[in-house]
Amino acid sequence: MPVKGAGLADGIEVFPKQDKLSADEFGNALRAPLGIHQANKKRYWFYAADYSFEEQMSYLMHLKKISEAEMAVFVSGLEMPPEFAPPKIAVATVRPPANGNYREFRILDYVSVRRKMARNYWTQCPSCAQQGRDKSGDNLAISIADPRKYKCWGRMHPRNDSDGGRASCSALSSEASL
Repeated sequence: MPVKGAGLADGIEVFPKQDKLSADEFGNALRAPLGIHQANKKRYWFYAADYSFEEQMSYLMHLKKISEAEMAVFVSGLEMPPEFAPPKIAVATVRPPANGNYREFRILDYVSVRRKMARNYWTQCPSCAQQGRDKSGDNLAISIADPRKYKCWGRMHPRNDSDGGRASCSALSSEASL
């Protein structure tokens, strides 16, 4: 197949076009199917279907979907390059008071807040982290107004129910919901 840009006007384009980028540079923009070109306002179509929005959507709806197991086989053995790997998040450990004087439980004593959004602090759920989950570090919501109210939004325990076979982490949740 001819490669566009190798002395040819037509052919496939190969991306990325650069051998490397510095940390402050961006690579080439890619055209997304069904996206609209910002200069000429024309839509990019899938070539395998007629050029109408309805036919394009029909084409997409009839493509074979792959299962989670098929995806796992496809990516097995692949590793993310270290320079793109997300930062390691330390697992929070629960430390009872050294003097044995137990007071009211305060979740904020045991976690580090990662971000504040709307009415909640968001951080890593210690229970999920102990089981190797919540790698993004933002499953646990803690009410800013009343930190006694917190809830893990992680989906870690398999279960047969109407929730698609998954249930929320119940290891960490206060009586009052957020």
